[in-house]
Amino acid sequence: MVTVDNVTRLDERLSKSTVRAVKDTRAYTVFRIINGTLLVIIAGVTLYPFVNLLAQAFSSESYINAGQVNLWPKGFNVTTFNLVMSDSMFWRNYQNTVYYTVVATLVAMVLTTTFAYAISKYHLKGRKVFIGIAVFTMFFNGGLIPNYVLVNELGLRNSVWAIALPNAISVFNLLVMKSFFENFSTELEEAAEIDGLSTYGKLWRIVLPLSKAVIATMILFYAVLFWNSWFAAFLYMDHRELYPVTVYLRNLIAGATSVDGAAGSAEATQIAANVKAVTMLLTVLPIVCLYPFVQRYFVSGVMLGSVKQ
Repeated sequence: MVTVDNVTRLDERLSKSTVRAVKDTRAYTVFRIINGTLLVIIAGVTLYPFVNLLAQAFSSESYINAGQVNLWPKGFNVTTFNLVMSDSMFWRNYQNTVYYTVVATLVAMVLTTTFAYAISKYHLKGRKVFIGIAVFTMFFNGGLIPNYVLVNELGLRNSVWAIALPNAISVFNLLVMKSFFENFSTELEEAAEIDGLSTYGKLWRIVLPLSKAVIATMILFYAVLFWNSWFAAFLYMDHRELYPVTVYLRNLIAGATSVDGAAGSAEATQIAANVKAVTMLLTVLPIVCLYPFVQRYFVSGVMLGSVKQ
């Protein structure tokens, strides 16, 4: 039976819940404003060096030396771009970088994927030993001199294998892929095994097509790693023609080389002012352009491979 007291109590409850909901909404709005502001500040701090680099690449020497270039080019010019892009050694080293990155990433993905798939199987004998050996290498390594002696004795110097093989497996990427494969549906693999597929057949025809997110993420990780790598090539390569573009850039920054064709005092001064900015911009541009195409795989790939379900 509905009474006045029941209606009054109901109204009080509804009013309290309404007030609570309003407070929660206001708190969430304040959180969103603060969170959005912090993200904008972080994004600005992160993007500023690249925007400044872009501005310097198109600015003139006098404004750069005076420290007047910040977010917008001053004294717009493309002199350095023309000379850097006409330097045959720059493009030779650029081709080397593309070649080294493609080959090294392919080798790394094959070895990492197969190793991760194998150690993701709980019935594998010696599984913990293999995982322990892999994790051990995260904390300890042979050192620079033993690695150099090993690469030299194997005859890998002055070849792409000096870059690809010593860094073929990143243990972090390996563990992420292992965790992803551990969470893979066993029913699908059992059904494929009943249909007569071998272990490699299951991996190639069932597992890999359903693992595009984590594979795309690992390809991005490895491609960025090998594209930005310069020390291995600097250590194991003896000829300028074999260097990647990162070593070309390193030598420019260190003053060990100059851009071919920079003749004349005015032109040479202009080149010296922003050649580093131009070269760095041309070096990072392909990786920056690659990110939008793999962004949708990036977060899902890392989360799928790092969270145990």
